[in-house]
Amino acid sequence: MKVDALRGQLELVVLAALRDGPRHGYAIIKELRERSRGEFDVLEGTLYPALHRLEQAGLIKSRWATAAGRRRRVYELTGRGTKALAEQERGWRSFVHTLDSVLGGTS
Repeated sequence: MKVDALRGQLELVVLAALRDGPRHGYAIIKELRERSRGEFDVLEGTLYPALHRLEQAGLIKSRWATAAGRRRRVYELTGRGTKALAEQERGWRSFVHTLDSVLGGTS
């Protein structure tokens, strides 16, 4: 499955990775890798343009933070981003349910 499966859904999974609180870029990559059991290995060159698009759309905001002597940009959901995540998640779950029905699943 790997990253190709994320095509068109990268923004959704990035928003989902930020649901539990602010994270810097590498932490988002790590979170996605862990949640997907290694299936989604998002590269920095893929993640950062998505973060910029989400920020321009007002779905996330960023700020600079220092941790362990390192200055990092930290991203977090906005209220608008939380609503967008809920809407996109509902749409995705509906699509999966419909696709499972078409494929002859148990749904």
